[in-house]
Amino acid sequence: MSLYVGRFAPSPTGALHFGSLIAALGSCLQARSRGGRWLVRIEDLDPPREEPGAASEILRALERLGFEWDGPVVYQSARTEHYQTALAELAARGAVYECSCSRKDALATAAGDGTSVYPGTCRAGAREPGKPTAMRVLTQPIEIAIDDRLQGTFAQRLEHDVGDFVVRRRDGWFAYQLAVVVDDHLQNVSEVVRGADLLDSTPRQWYLQDLLGLPHPDYVHLPVALDAAGSKLSKQNGAPSISQNSPARALYEALVFLDQKPPPELRTEQCVEPIWSWAVKNWRLEPLRGVRTRVWGATAFACDGDGN
Repeated sequence: MSLYVGRFAPSPTGALHFGSLIAALGSCLQARSRGGRWLVRIEDLDPPREEPGAASEILRALERLGFEWDGPVVYQSARTEHYQTALAELAARGAVYECSCSRKDALATAAGDGTSVYPGTCRAGAREPGKPTAMRVLTQPIEIAIDDRLQGTFAQRLEHDVGDFVVRRRDGWFAYQLAVVVDDHLQNVSEVVRGADLLDSTPRQWYLQDLLGLPHPDYVHLPVALDAAGSKLSKQNGAPSISQNSPARALYEALVFLDQKPPPELRTEQCVEPIWSWAVKNWRLEPLRGVRTRVWGATAFACDGDGN
């Protein structure tokens, strides 16, 4: 059997919070329980949204929590040449086109039904020549169905449900959809384990893999943690960072969230090693099948800023 390779790929837009911990822990346990490799990649391709020092703080938080990754940390901002090569290949195949629409323009010219499906305004040529242009992928009226190990079959008709999507922005930065496909391939990632909030992106990535002649990794989309109001725990929504004073407690709570049923005696552990030892031996995906979201009220206590 080929070696299992998994990864955790946070964006440095803030400190590590409980929602990100869920993705990190699930992806790491999936790899370690199979004797595989686990990589960390910093997806720093959106400078306006990034917080200075956030990447280093995320890595320090992972270390405090007992995570150990294989090989050096990869930073997407240093990998532009790989994305440029992929874009050139897409262009050679006639699979992309230049688009002068701003995000506001694209929304304004959409169908007007509240969706953000790009209507292909610039398919026949940039609407405003001379302006900076993005590069969009030419989608087709076909259905792409993904078989996710937890969420089952997820299907989209890209042209209708998503529209022609951006792979290089007007400011010259490469978009997430292309970068993640290129890096997962170059890093030999065999299975992508991440939050179910990214399930909607998977058909686009599958489509790009087909266009570039790349193999498809397997996919596992874990439940997303919601607060009591039903909002996703995220940096944008002000989710508190993982406490520096109680990493063992945060790990325990993350295992409870993932329905792993850790033994109660681990709840009072002060060290992370016994929790990791138990988790790797007992990790199971089955209890999470079909679960996309879960409200998690314990987060504030497990991960607040002063460790209470």
